[in-house]
Amino acid sequence: MTGLRLGPLLRYVDQDTATVWLETDAPCEAEVHCDGATAGGSAHTWQVAGHHYALVTVVGLEPGTETPYRVTLDGEEVWPLPASPHPLSTIRTLAPPEAPPSDTEPFRIAFGSCRWAARPADSRHDPMGPDALDALAQQAIAGGDRPDVLLLLGDQVYADATSERVRSRIGRNRDLTEAPWDQVADYEEYTELYYESWLDPEVRWLLSTVPSCMIFDDHDVIDDWNTSETWQREIRGTGWWHERVLGGLTSYWVHQHLGNLSPAELAEDPLFSAVRAASEKEGDGAPPLREFAERADLDPTAVRWSYRRDFGRVRLLMVDTRAARVLPEGERRMLDDEEMDWLHEQVLDGGPGAVDHLLIGSSLPWLLPPAVHGLEVWNAALCSGARGQRWVRFSEALRQRADLEHWAAFPHSFRALTELIERVANDHEAPASVSVLSGDVHHAYVTEPEFENLKTAGGTKAAGDKTAGNADGRPRSRVVQLTCSPMHNSVPAVLRPAFRFGWSLPGRWLGRALARHGHAGEPLIKWRRTGGPWFGNQIMTLTLHGRAAEYTLDQARPATAAPDGTPRSGLVPVLTSTLSSPEPQAVNEA
Repeated sequence: MTGLRLGPLLRYVDQDTATVWLETDAPCEAEVHCDGATAGGSAHTWQVAGHHYALVTVVGLEPGTETPYRVTLDGEEVWPLPASPHPLSTIRTLAPPEAPPSDTEPFRIAFGSCRWAARPADSRHDPMGPDALDALAQQAIAGGDRPDVLLLLGDQVYADATSERVRSRIGRNRDLTEAPWDQVADYEEYTELYYESWLDPEVRWLLSTVPSCMIFDDHDVIDDWNTSETWQREIRGTGWWHERVLGGLTSYWVHQHLGNLSPAELAEDPLFSAVRAASEKEGDGAPPLREFAERADLDPTAVRWSYRRDFGRVRLLMVDTRAARVLPEGERRMLDDEEMDWLHEQVLDGGPGAVDHLLIGSSLPWLLPPAVHGLEVWNAALCSGARGQRWVRFSEALRQRADLEHWAAFPHSFRALTELIERVANDHEAPASVSVLSGDVHHAYVTEPEFENLKTAGGTKAAGDKTAGNADGRPRSRVVQLTCSPMHNSVPAVLRPAFRFGWSLPGRWLGRALARHGHAGEPLIKWRRTGGPWFGNQIMTLTLHGRAAEYTLDQARPATAAPDGTPRSGLVPVLTSTLSSPEPQAVNEA
């Protein structure tokens, strides 16, 4: 009997269609059966590097319904697992697009990043604290609220920080005293990370019943991935990097990227067709996938990892802030020109009035604490030679050592994104809210920009200009940066005061002084912190209903142990706020 090795993961869901991803231990026909419905789907597995996968398209679902499903392999049921204590996995479809808000339920999107999935050998004590994703799963299993969509904003796996279990597995096949030491080296070792992350029983159930959207960040490949041209040149000079980056990109395509695409996009994807064809004819689809990864690594314009999802009148744009970078100092961009053009097209498609809420998912925050923003602007200017060559080497070393590589470190791209957000937020048919959703920085905060004095390419907008926005000059949309990280990781205690200082008035002064020293001028816009910083393992949820919006930050805290003694965790609300009121309400300061 063919076994289910990993999954099922519920990925894409719309009004009447869904996709279910899974890995099996042998070639087979995978089927999804919907209980009490004529809906369902099947697909034959395809192979990559000796592993067998299927992405099943489920059709015939009814809009606005919730349908339990089962998975069979060659006719034998493998999901739900025998004697599973968890509820049946279900597919909850979107409401019909014409349905008025009064006839629909609120739409809930939970998001976060940075989940180091390994559990300690002593399960009673986890030095990183309880896992927020596991806590969300336990809450849903117990009958509590569960999101309609889960956004995983990077660092789903840690290729450069393996657990004792993974090190033991990879150490059976190679010498861990040689590069890349106890980090993962290739595709096969990457699969161990996904098993560790997605086979946790509660998280496995959650991913089987809540659709997920994913994007990578640096640790999915390596810390500080594509920080700079110097970094890239140095790592490409090693003997182990080539196989590492190919393993990272190919495993990301298989495990994360494919499920981000709609059935229509999958049907038109030449690489997906090529991998399946090679698997059928030659026994393995790895060769065309490796060729694709080679091109993607060498040329950021060769592939688009960014994607769009529409949930009724809610539009999500997940932006690749890692592989789309242009790194030569005189041309540095967070997104290459084609990628930025794509983002403009997707934001403005149908006009601002086409959506009630615009969400931009970026693993890296757009708006940082002002001191950190100023530091990155200063560093970028010095690396480009703004204060002479004697500063360049020092600044490059600082950039790599201090991870100075967010939007602020790419001034051209920061301006482009800021002007795009200001444009849509000030349109006369602007969405009710524009939210930039981010992670990466191992703490959570909420901040809001002030566009009144935005310095545009054509000059400076006067503070009293009322030609756009509301009568008081503010944008028509509520614009927020919502940053939530980590789900399961930590931040050194010494850095917590530094993050708090970054938001203080002296921190703002320091940021401006650094920018002036780098001849970078005054900040493009101002922004104010309206929540945080909060530290701990946490997850944030946006609740959207018509043009109303609310966000909640929950932290994972220890809870009552299970009957077998296994520790459980629960979610405790820290912050809740509506996007139609000026100030958030703190529920429980962390």
